[in-house]
Amino acid sequence: MAHSDGKYTDLDTLREQAVALRRRGYSLRQIRDELKIFNNDILNRLVKGEPAPEWTKRPRAKDDLRERARELRLQGWTYDQIEMELGCSRSSVSLWVRDLPRPERKRSPEEASAIARKGWEEKLRLRDEERQQTKEAAKQAVGSLSARELFLVGVSLYWAEGGKDKPYDRRENVTFVNSDPGMIQVFLAWLDLLGVERERLRFIVMIHEGADVAGAERYWADLVGADRSAFNKTTLKKHNPKTVRKNVGDSYRGCLVIKVLKGADLYRRIEGSWYGIVGSAREADQPNRT
Repeated sequence: MAHSDGKYTDLDTLREQAVALRRRGYSLRQIRDELKIFNNDILNRLVKGEPAPEWTKRPRAKDDLRERARELRLQGWTYDQIEMELGCSRSSVSLWVRDLPRPERKRSPEEASAIARKGWEEKLRLRDEERQQTKEAAKQAVGSLSARELFLVGVSLYWAEGGKDKPYDRRENVTFVNSDPGMIQVFLAWLDLLGVERERLRFIVMIHEGADVAGAERYWADLVGADRSAFNKTTLKKHNPKTVRKNVGDSYRGCLVIKVLKGADLYRRIEGSWYGIVGSAREADQPNRT
């Protein structure tokens, strides 16, 4: 075998020298430099079977984690628990403990299901609590309304939910329909602001047949504070048997229609005010468009 300096030696002699150096604690690099053997395949063959000295072994950073994971697994911990405890990946946990027996199930499927259901219910409770806190904070942020603010709210409310004329059918009637008690109360407050006397109002309950009609009539009469004489005959809506209604139960009270008698002038004011809001909104947005 040829060395880099051109000298020749036999393989057995080289092996004896390489093994002697290895046992004295030499690394492969040191043996290579000492014996001038720069062919890695030959160098590895010369020291084959001889363990590397301890000082050349690179410590494995995860050895401690691996041993701890195995201890926990033997104690009956699940993959999820070990993962959370050690802060390592699930794939690492699986690799480290997959040769160990699975821990015995400590809970029946029913018990596990009950625990999961309880956890989900708690999550829903916290979510609902957060929802209510957000709504309450928004409610408090509104504060009291000025007359101008209530006026603008009422105009917008009517134009969204109230009856409107068509170019081909000019009637100029003021009619508001809604099932939300809050909407009804805001609309009535708005009419009061405009000086519309309650004597000019007529009410009609619209509800599906088969519902608690009498109860709905009492509910709306109490809400608006009107005598039964101010209510016209209730309109019953026929149920389509091919559809499944979801507006059922004790909370279903149908809709309330509010009509303003002699309301042509009021309707004109509503329509004009609405277009005034639209124009002002466009002007306010104009800087963002240029």
